[in-house]
Amino acid sequence: MQLEIAVQDVPGARLAAANGAARVELCCALQLGGLTPSHGLLKSVRNAEPALPIHTLVRPRPGNYVYDGAAVALMVAEIKELRASGATGVVIGALTPGDAIDYATVETLVAAADGLHITFHRAVDHLGLAGAVAAVPRLADLGVQRILSSGGAARAGDGLAQLIAMHDAAEGRLAIMAGGGVQIADFATFHAAGLRNVHLSAKRTVGQQPPGPLTGAALAEDPSYFATDAALVERAGQAALALA
Repeated sequence: MQLEIAVQDVPGARLAAANGAARVELCCALQLGGLTPSHGLLKSVRNAEPALPIHTLVRPRPGNYVYDGAAVALMVAEIKELRASGATGVVIGALTPGDAIDYATVETLVAAADGLHITFHRAVDHLGLAGAVAAVPRLADLGVQRILSSGGAARAGDGLAQLIAMHDAAEGRLAIMAGGGVQIADFATFHAAGLRNVHLSAKRTVGQQPPGPLTGAALAEDPSYFATDAALVERAGQAALALA
């Protein structure tokens, strides 16, 4: 089974590579669901792990996935710069105000990627079963090679039926990757269902309040942040390898 780890720094990428991850999804601000990483971060990860495939998230802001012309232009520019900085793939997604896939924007972003591997992210989980299944061949037609999905559920393990339906609709034209609340115990179930890609952030929360007395400004801040959990990545790598 191919394991993808979402990381936001060099230590996370090193842990993923050391434990057999097939690739990383590089982002920043995991606490906001992930945003586009800086080019400096991408170059740092590329220099640290030259052989590691790096798929960069392209998401210009938190919140919904409905983008105006300015946001689409920004994503196009970011994709071109990320490509020049060493990304091997990009992770994209866009929706209409009615929570349908914005195929025109997807086509624009795929064109900007100019041959990079394309993953459509969990914006697809805003669609119900029929919509998600119908989207699979349309996204394949546009050049999408992988769809990251929880099957519309809070946890991918609970969205298995929709993931299987999407996998069947793909007919081998693209891969369906289970992601979103994934637990290592789910790997074998996904594999048995024909899913060969799994995604997890493998994160832990770091940070604590500094010793007092604290100013009002300091008290108003959240000192915590997410970091890649070494033990969790190791267990995930072993589980994926066992299903190779």
